[in-house]
Amino acid sequence: MTTGLQMGPQLEQIHGEIRDHFRALANGFQKLDKIRDANRRSKQLEELTEKMRECKRLIKDFDRELKEEEYGKPPEVNKQLHDEKQSMIKELNSYVALRKTHLSSLDTKRVELFDMGAGASEATAEDNIQMTSTMTNQELINHGHQAMDETDQAIERSKQVVQQTIEVGTQTSAALKGQTDQMGRIVNDLDTIHFSLKKASQLVKEIGRQVATDKCIMMFLFLIVCGVIAIIVVKIVHPNNKAIRDIPGLAPPAPTARRLLSCEHHCLF
Repeated sequence: MTTGLQMGPQLEQIHGEIRDHFRALANGFQKLDKIRDANRRSKQLEELTEKMRECKRLIKDFDRELKEEEYGKPPEVNKQLHDEKQSMIKELNSYVALRKTHLSSLDTKRVELFDMGAGASEATAEDNIQMTSTMTNQELINHGHQAMDETDQAIERSKQVVQQTIEVGTQTSAALKGQTDQMGRIVNDLDTIHFSLKKASQLVKEIGRQVATDKCIMMFLFLIVCGVIAIIVVKIVHPNNKAIRDIPGLAPPAPTARRLLSCEHHCLF
């Protein structure tokens, strides 16, 4: 970090982050020179590009904070801060130019590799043409038969692979069908269990209602028995109670009693 600059806390923090990114960019480009693999170089350049974007954003934040803090500061301090901002912009532009150089060299190497591959295939084709031109008719026929045999063998291997694939597919289909049937049976069993639970619930409700009805009847009979017992007890305790004697069922009517007494008198004499 550059010393001797009078900055506020926010401005100093942004300045420190920018310097940290610049150090990371410097180390990254040094490592990039040592990388030979094109894919790794491309990935490293992407990471460095992302750091440069972050530096650009931080420099914008630095400029915004600088404009907010420049009021009340001496002109020479503001000039130093603006010079520091310009220095950071130039340093960032140098890394951008370095990135373009590496991109150009990377693209050039890719084109060279492509050209080398195309040239190799063309050379192979020319070698094959030269080889066939030096062969006799019998050798050409034998070579053709050999190529046909190799092709037939490759086709036979392909047929075997297809047959094995069909067998595996058939086995898988049968296993899936068995699992589907098993799931169907499980669903049917669950439906049966649900229906049985529903019927059992209804039966329990019916039994509950019958029990409640039986309890009511037993309670009513119990009350009647208690009333009869109470009347008998009162009759025994108070035999001359007119109110109890006149209760229907406990004492016979007066004419009937008289007839009974008359019948007993005639029977005695």
